[in-house]
Amino acid sequence: MTELGKIMVIVGLGIVAVGGLLWLGGQLHWPLGRLPGDIRIEREHFRFYFPVTTCLLLSAVLTLILWLIRRH
Repeated sequence: MTELGKIMVIVGLGIVAVGGLLWLGGQLHWPLGRLPGDIRIEREHFRFYFPVTTCLLLSAVLTLILWLIRRH
């Protein structure tokens, strides 16, 4: 049970860290969600938004972080 507790604490701290970065990113006006390659279609009664580039960038960063964690 102690291993489960450690894992839950680590996951919780990770969620807090990601939330903090998102919160700071909104205040610092980081361009996440507005990168070139993100699809945005706006019509009179219709909006479609798909952040392709942002998804690819976040996926690459998270993959690198998880790869480094598993390596150690």
